[in-house]
Amino acid sequence: MSDLTCSPPICAALPDRALLRISGPDASGFLNPLVSSDVAAVGGAAYAALLTPQGKFLHDFLIYTETADSLLVDVATDRRADLKRRLTLYRLRAKVELAELDGWQGFALFGSGQAPEVDRDAVLFVDPRLPALGWRLWLPAGVVPPLTITSSAVYEAHRIGLGVPDGVRDIEIDKGLLLENHFEALHGVDFRKGCYIGQELTARTKYRGLLKKQLYKVTGAADLPAPGTPITANGQEVGQLRSVSGSSGLALLRLDAVSSQELDTAGVALTAIRPDYAGPVPEAKS
Repeated sequence: MSDLTCSPPICAALPDRALLRISGPDASGFLNPLVSSDVAAVGGAAYAALLTPQGKFLHDFLIYTETADSLLVDVATDRRADLKRRLTLYRLRAKVELAELDGWQGFALFGSGQAPEVDRDAVLFVDPRLPALGWRLWLPAGVVPPLTITSSAVYEAHRIGLGVPDGVRDIEIDKGLLLENHFEALHGVDFRKGCYIGQELTARTKYRGLLKKQLYKVTGAADLPAPGTPITANGQEVGQLRSVSGSSGLALLRLDAVSSQELDTAGVALTAIRPDYAGPVPEAKS
């Protein structure tokens, strides 16, 4: 069994995450023109999305640059096969191989403390979205970190408390927009890079000030109902619940309704809070 010393006090298992490896001499050159942010240097990680040609959301994932010829894509388990299928369509003559990696287990490490030390069998990288999200750790199956492992629900509560979206839990496939979900603030879209699939709509949304909705944290006077429940203000629908953890959650809300004192979902009064990292509300441009 591999040895592992891990300082952060919270280590949450992530059974709903999986790995996809893209390997070969063209690995970075193949993936970079397809996704919304640049692949990182060796040893670094990036957050990115794959969009439709029309600029609508399909997948989000973390990309760890293992070597110059190998990328590890950290993606939702139930979305991995679809991501592999879509990327394979673009492979053409690129010298790359795509492989689903089984036999690995993922963890989120967050809280106070120093970065953990791991041996060569492990994969450890800083979560590129927000410092408060800590590190992502991948270990071969059967390797157990010598610290108390908590459930993914603890990580979910932490993520929701920060106001960070998580793939299809919070973003509708073939409908959601990156800037509705704070991808720029989360380093998931780079407006300085070259073309990528769906770039035109993403750029137009930013530079023309076309946003009408964004993701907000919400807190309820009681436990919140199920994700997908409509949110109303003065009797009119203004949004929808996304991820939920007790009386806290995330919601996609109309920007003209977030200051309403009458937000409600299934009879539970709500308060909307803009995530700290998100910055000011985007201004509409004429």
